[in-house]
Formats: sequence, C-alpha cells, structure tokens
Amino acid sequence: MRELIKNEQLVTIVPQNFKNSNKGRVIDVSMDGFKMELKYKPEGLIQNHICDFYSLTENGYLYFESYIQALENNVITIANPVKHRFLQRRKYTRIKFIENLELVCGDIKHKIRTLDLSAGGMKVQTEENIDIEKLYNVTINLSAEQEIKCKYQLIRVERGDNGLYTISGKFANISNIDKMTLIQFCMKKEMENKNK
Repeated sequence: MRELIKNEQLVTIVPQNFKNSNKGRVIDVSMDGFKMELKYKPEGLIQNHICDFYSLTENGYLYFESYIQALENNVITIANPVKHRFLQRRKYTRIKFIENLELVCGDIKHKIRTLDLSAGGMKVQTEENIDIEKLYNVTINLSAEQEIKCKYQLIRVERGDNGLYTISGKFANISNIDKMTLIQFCMKKEMENKNK
C-alpha cells in the first residue's frame, strides 16, 4: 500500500450510512496500514466495520474496502486492504442512468429524460428548447430512500435530426454528502454492470 497511499494524500471514507461520510489527509503510512486525520468529527464511523475508500491519484481514482482499526479523536488507523483497484482516469465515474425528471426555475418547468449521470453532472434529452442561461433546480431519485437535490447548470445544447435536444450540464451548489453519495452510487453501479 506504500506505493499507493502517501503522506498528505486526501482520502474519502464512506461507511454503509452515506450521511456519515468523511474525508481526511494521510499522516502516516506503515506496513500494516495508514493513519489519517479527519476533516470532520468522526460521527457514525465504527471500528472493525467495512467502509469504502476513494482517493484521486496520478494513476486514476483509487478504490478499496477496508476497516478502521483504531479511532482516537479525529485520527483513525486504517488496515491495509486485501485488494484495490483503479476505477478510471476521469474525475468522476459516469454511468448510464435513464430516468424522467424535471428542471425547475421559478414557475418554469421542463420535462427531461436523463441519459447518463456522474457526481459532476448529467446528460439529458428533452423535446423542449431550454434557456441555457438559467440555473435549474433538479431532484434525482437514486432509490426509494435516496434523493439528491441540487442546481443544474447547462453547458452545451445540441439539437438532433430527430428534433430532440441533448443537453450536457454540471451540478452546482451540491453538498459534499450528496456528491459522495453520487460518487459511491455511480461506482457501485459500474462495478455491478461489469460483474454481470
């Protein structure tokens, strides 16, 4: 793990309950694992419970599962994982995601159909000509228990021969918890698809 995790490296930890996600910087690396100083109070992080870990490295997004060996104030000790993998070089995993949603700006509502999704944004299609200058509210339902509410900013609009508009856009004003929820959701979906 020494060649993958280095001092000062930023690592995100996601336990089973997304709402207790946290991040921190590595302060010590040993043969058995590494220590990291958390940015936030470690609420909901439990010793010996498996968590997901993500870190952006020069080789791409590093992903692994491990557990907390020790927890003292804001410093946690993580056991070396049995295995790890690099997910991809792009910043956020992008998955196929087909859902009917609405973009809302004041009294204006546009019906859209999503094509793909990442923690950074999404690509959608619509029959309506949407004002690219406006910032829209959107609610994305990931499951019966999980929804993401954020702003959606249009970046590029293209009209196809079929008359449909294909829109690429990014999320704005998205909370860290919602961003981590999307990162984990997309990574898990990608892994499920690869294992089919």
